[in-house]
Amino acid sequence: MSSWGASTTDESKPKYLTDAEKRDCYATDRGWTIPAGGNPDGEREVIAAIGGLSGATKLVEASISSSRLVTTALGAAAGGDFSAEIIYNELVTVTGTPQVTVTSTGANHTLNYASGSGTNRLTFTSTIAADAAAENDVLTLGANSVALNGGAINDTGSGNAAVLTHGAGTGSVTVAA
Repeated sequence: MSSWGASTTDESKPKYLTDAEKRDCYATDRGWTIPAGGNPDGEREVIAAIGGLSGATKLVEASISSSRLVTTALGAAAGGDFSAEIIYNELVTVTGTPQVTVTSTGANHTLNYASGSGTNRLTFTSTIAADAAAENDVLTLGANSVALNGGAINDTGSGNAAVLTHGAGTGSVTVAA
């Protein structure tokens, strides 16, 4: 089995990259790419050439490769800003205000799209009010937590609607006293 391919299955993903490096790796029309020389703003380096990988002939539409909570701590009494990140395998364009739901043992929280259109990483944020999350609540990013909310997330290369289904996100936050 090769370590690269033209699908979104795990068998096609880069195996030797760390989790952080995988978040920066996405498909383009030249193949799987990473930031060149560690410079996220520079020309991307092709690490596995697969012509036409991004677009209608190979991956067809962008899909979520991972999701994670960015926030690592939250106090019940003070509340605070809360962020989650949805990482796609291709560049995506966002219109409107899609949302992500963070579940908890208490009330669920809705995070609105904040940034990332034109990249493969979408950030969703919300301010959780003081006393809106109870002490010892465990906040998690469940499977299939993305909703368009009247907006759209499209594959930048082909314009096809991006896939919204995904597994549970990484990380959880236990609300402290």
